[in-house]
Amino acid sequence: MIDESSAVLPLWMLLSATFGFMIGEAFGGQARLRKYLEQANEDLRDELERTRACEEPFSQEIKRLRGEINDINKHVVAVSKSLEKRPS
Repeated sequence: MIDESSAVLPLWMLLSATFGFMIGEAFGGQARLRKYLEQANEDLRDELERTRACEEPFSQEIKRLRGEINDINKHVVAVSKSLEKRPS
């Protein structure tokens, strides 16, 4: 007769190996996901820093353009007022 304990041992070894593989895969997947999300977060921080660095020259450029538009508006108003006063 076949001893039952010798037949059960390989089955328990197979089940424990399968269970260990499943746990390892689950935790490994979480670790990969966390590493990927940390890298994406760092990339976004770098992009935000680059955006902030470019923001200052834009605000200075906008102020300069605003001043030019005001100067042009003063000249246009002066010319249009002189045309209204001019007799036809």
